[in-house]
Amino acid sequence: MPMHTPPVLLDPLTNRGTAFTAEERERLDLVGRLPDAEFTLDQQALRAYEQVRQEPTDLAKFISLDQLHDRNEVLYYRLLSDHLAELLPIVYDPTVGAAIKRYSHDYRRPRGVFLSIDRPQDLRRSFEALRLHRDEIDLVVVTDAEEILGIGDWGVQGVQISVGKLAVYTAAAGLHPARCLPVVLDVGTDNENLLNDPLYMGLRHSRVRGKRYDAFVETYLETVSELYPNALLHFEDFGPGNARRLLETYGNRYRMFNDDMQGTGAITLAAALSALKVTRVPFREQRLIVFGAGTAGVGIADQLRDAMVRDGLDSTEATRRVWLVDKQGLLVEGMADLRDYQAPYARPAEEVHGWADGETGLLTTVRHVHPTILVGTSTTPGAFDKDVVTAMAEHVERPVIFPLSNPTEKIEAMPADLMAWTDGKVLTATGIPVDPVEHRGVRHVIGQANNALLYPGLGLGTVVAGAQRMTAGMLLAAAEAVAGQVDARAPGAPLLPPVANLRASSATVAVAVVQAAVEDKVATRRPEDLVQAVQDAMWQPVYGQLSEKEASQ
Repeated sequence: MPMHTPPVLLDPLTNRGTAFTAEERERLDLVGRLPDAEFTLDQQALRAYEQVRQEPTDLAKFISLDQLHDRNEVLYYRLLSDHLAELLPIVYDPTVGAAIKRYSHDYRRPRGVFLSIDRPQDLRRSFEALRLHRDEIDLVVVTDAEEILGIGDWGVQGVQISVGKLAVYTAAAGLHPARCLPVVLDVGTDNENLLNDPLYMGLRHSRVRGKRYDAFVETYLETVSELYPNALLHFEDFGPGNARRLLETYGNRYRMFNDDMQGTGAITLAAALSALKVTRVPFREQRLIVFGAGTAGVGIADQLRDAMVRDGLDSTEATRRVWLVDKQGLLVEGMADLRDYQAPYARPAEEVHGWADGETGLLTTVRHVHPTILVGTSTTPGAFDKDVVTAMAEHVERPVIFPLSNPTEKIEAMPADLMAWTDGKVLTATGIPVDPVEHRGVRHVIGQANNALLYPGLGLGTVVAGAQRMTAGMLLAAAEAVAGQVDARAPGAPLLPPVANLRASSATVAVAVVQAAVEDKVATRRPEDLVQAVQDAMWQPVYGQLSEKEASQ
């Protein structure tokens, strides 16, 4: 006969392990089920940190943290909160990419909701089986895993991206873990390695596209918004052919947010806002080149173009001040492989007629355009070489250069080189953490354009305001709130705040977002004291009083 385990030990939200007091052990029928010693949460966190640190690889650290997440959520989030800058790259990008590749082989226990396009009739039932009230979910992160980070299509294994994203929301902004839901849409995969892996846990057919895919996504949106009408619906790592289209189709109908487009664009806007405080050149006079015209690159172009419009340009003129360069060169009207979301930025063909030998690559484009801002989302290592950078610097006093590709082996340029090639005049932020750079006696701190500086606070603010939808004003407010946390005018100062202060940063962003939601007339709640309302909404990883209901579930 199997040994009975009290429910309170099985639920990671109620399990406290050795932190259960003698009174709790007596009341909850835990006598004899735990070692005699009672430990505080502080002591548990110290032990857990030592256990993680002794793991030999980042992937092993991820697994150790994941197992802790499955046992004790309060302790897990206390550990993340205490060591957020160190552990963020473990629980999310880049280490989560390695965990996603290993998911079917390292599978331990399910976390989240798995929705199969082959069984659309089960979609509603899958959510209803959670037995959650309509007011008990604040945030749902969903992926179809077609374009995971920089590693591509990983099918159902992409559920880990939803889990990881929610972990950041909770650790950085205090979204309650019990009120957050990770979801994966299993629509098949085009990854041949997965389809031929006997241990792969997802649907064994190629990705479903077209009308059947669209109907499945629409059913998902209708169902989840009906069942959880107050939830923010976060879309993550959808393929470029779907991400923008879905946001444009449904963004004004549902409370939707796409971090790859809107979050990446907004954090880059934040870095640009800081840089322009130094250059004192207004947005309406900027010339922007984005190298890498995928979902992220075009999302950045959108945000910076909109900033030009807010600064006085009409939409057409602002769009004409943006040049997109991809692997085929400058995007020009009439190109056979031009995607619909790239088309608004395609240049007239006659613009390049006078260019030597019809060359439209990055260097040639820089030489003809004279950009003031250069952004890289290409994953092409070394693309911003000395020739490109010096060509840009010839025509602008303080070049603004953001090599945002990650991981490190895919970055377009390292800040130390950018400093050397511009004699320290460059204003830069990167997509990876980079050590400070010494140049001519000045220590330059390099800000990381990490979306985690923005989206947790944006999500928290949306929840506190009860916003009916995500507005451009809310995104702008989030970007301005991030930029406002640093003074980039000081010698060597970063353009963005440090990741180490994420929790305080997220609270600041959330306050600004609530205010913007009220001003945009999409807020259903208007707290009198915005600062206190945000603080009250932030869940803290501490052991509180267990209710009888929690103890018996």
